[in-house]
Amino acid sequence: MKFEKLVGERFKERPSDCVIDSHALMIRGGYMKYVGNGIYSSLLPLKRITRKIEQIIREEMDGIDGQEVQFPVVMPASLWQESGRYESIGSELVRFNDRNKNPLVLGMTHEEAAVQLVRDYAQSYSKYPFMVYQIQTKFRDEARPRGGLIRVREFTMKDAYSFHTSQSDLGDYYDRCHHAYERIFTRVGIPEVISVASDSGMMGGNISHEFMLMTSIGEDSIVICRGCGYKANMEAADSVIYNERDTVSNKITLVHTPNIHTIEEVCGFFNITKEKSCKAVAYQRNSDDSYIVVLIRGDLDVNETKLTNHLGFDIHAATIVDECELAAGYIGPYLLNNNYSVLYDKSLENTNNLVCGGNVIEYHYTGLDIQRDIGNVMYHDFVKIQDGGICPCCGKESISISRGIEVGNIFQLGTKYTKSMNMTYIDKEGTIQYPIMGCYGIGIGRLAASVCEVHHDDFGPIWPMAIAPWQVHICAVRSDDNAVKECANNLYEELLSSGIEVIYDDRAVSAGVMFSDADLLGVPLRIIVSPRNLKESCCEIVSRDKTILIKVALDLTNEKILELV
Repeated sequence: MKFEKLVGERFKERPSDCVIDSHALMIRGGYMKYVGNGIYSSLLPLKRITRKIEQIIREEMDGIDGQEVQFPVVMPASLWQESGRYESIGSELVRFNDRNKNPLVLGMTHEEAAVQLVRDYAQSYSKYPFMVYQIQTKFRDEARPRGGLIRVREFTMKDAYSFHTSQSDLGDYYDRCHHAYERIFTRVGIPEVISVASDSGMMGGNISHEFMLMTSIGEDSIVICRGCGYKANMEAADSVIYNERDTVSNKITLVHTPNIHTIEEVCGFFNITKEKSCKAVAYQRNSDDSYIVVLIRGDLDVNETKLTNHLGFDIHAATIVDECELAAGYIGPYLLNNNYSVLYDKSLENTNNLVCGGNVIEYHYTGLDIQRDIGNVMYHDFVKIQDGGICPCCGKESISISRGIEVGNIFQLGTKYTKSMNMTYIDKEGTIQYPIMGCYGIGIGRLAASVCEVHHDDFGPIWPMAIAPWQVHICAVRSDDNAVKECANNLYEELLSSGIEVIYDDRAVSAGVMFSDADLLGVPLRIIVSPRNLKESCCEIVSRDKTILIKVALDLTNEKILELV
C-alpha cells in the first residue's frame, strides 16, 4: 500500500471533543470519521485492524466447535414479543413499522433470532450440544455514547449462542468459552484482561462474567479483593456488613431538627457517625409511578441494579409531590404510611439507637430499634460495596475498587429464551424438555479501541503485531534522491513477495511529517531509507515501541524483517 493513496487525513491537533486518548488518536490518525452521535465510518487502517481481530475470534470460536452463521439486522417484532423483551426493554431497542405497518426491530442482540434459527432443527436430544456464532453490525440507541468506539450506538459484535441438554454440559462449555476468550485477549495484545462475576441484566440467567481491561478511563467499577483475589463487577458484588448492637436500646424520641436535610447535617446535629443513622431513598416504578422506599445505613449508597433485579421491574428516582404524603428529606421507617413498598437493606440488620427521618417536615427520631419499633422485617442486599469493605469470599476487609473497560461477556442463560419461545426437544426417555442456553459476546470496535487505549504514547498508537494495520512501514526519506527511491522500491517489492504487509511512504514531505504520520499509524516495525543510511550501505530498523533501533546491511534487511515479524 502506498501511503500517498491512503484515504483519510492525519493531523497533529487533539480534537476538542475527544475525552479519552484512544478516541483522539484514532480520529487524528485517520482510522475513523464521525458520522452522527455514537456512529462512525471506518477507514482502511481501522478496517484492517478489525478484520484481524475478527479472524482471531473466528479461529478461537471454530476451535471450540462453533459454527458461523448470520442473523438478520431487522427482525419482526413478533420474535421479541415471544421472549417478552419487546415490552421489557426500553428505548435502547429501535422499533419501527415497514410500509405495510408490520412492526419490526433493529437487532441490538440476537438471542431471539438464534432460537428461531434452530428450534425446528434441534427437536431431538441427539442434535445437542452445538454453538452458532456471528460477527455482525448491531444498533443500540445508547443514551450516552462516549469515548469514540468505547460506547457507540452502531457497532460490530461477535455474539455466540450455545444449546445444551443439561446444566453440567453448559457449565463445561462455558469454561471452554472462558478459556477461548482468554486466548483471544492474549492474541490481540491485552493478556492483562481479567474476568469478573457480573450482573446478567436484561440478558437473564444466573451466572455471567465480564472480561475487564483495567484502566482509569473505564466506565465500570470493578471490585477486587487484595487478599483472596475475588473479582466482581460493582453491580454483582455482594456487600457484607456486620453491626454490633448497643447494650441498651434508648426510647424512640421525636426531635425537632429545623433546616436539617442531609445525612451529614443530621449526623452533625446529633453528633453521631453516619453508621448510627438510617437513610431513606425513594424510587418510583416506571410503569405506574408507585413509590418504593429503600432504607439503608446512612454511610452507604443504594446499588440500583441490585434493587431492580430484586423488584423485577424498572424504576427511577422519585419525584416527591404533596399528594404522595412523603416528607421529602425526613422519610423514616417508624410510623411510615403503608401506601408504599418499603424495603430494608441488610446493613440495618442487628442495629439499634439509630437516627432516622420522622416522616414530618423538620423532625427526626432518635433511638430507633427496628426489631423493637418496626417488628420482624426481611433484609436484602441493596448496597454498593465500598473500598476497604469486607470481601464476601474470604471475609477480610481487603476490598479495593478499580475502573475497567468491558471487552467481552459470557452468560449462562438457562431456559429463559427457549421456554418463552417454546423451543423444545425430546430426551432419551421421550419426555419434552427445554434446551439450556449460553451466550458469549465481544465488541470488535470496542476491543480495537481498548487495545489502543493501553498501547499508545503521546505520538500515536503502538499496535501489537497480531492486529496492526500493517506489519512494516517503509519511510523513504528524500525520495527525490534516485538511490533512496530505488532502494525503497526494491525493499517494498521484496517484502511484499515475502508475504509481509507493508505501507510505503515515498511522499515528497519532510522527515518530521513522515515520521509523525508513521507514529499515528502505529505500525510495529519501521524501515528508514535515507541518503545518510545509504552512505553506510544499510537501512535503519526501528520498532514503534522504541525497543528496537538497529542498522542492517541492505542485502540482509529483508531477512531481518522476516525474523522480527
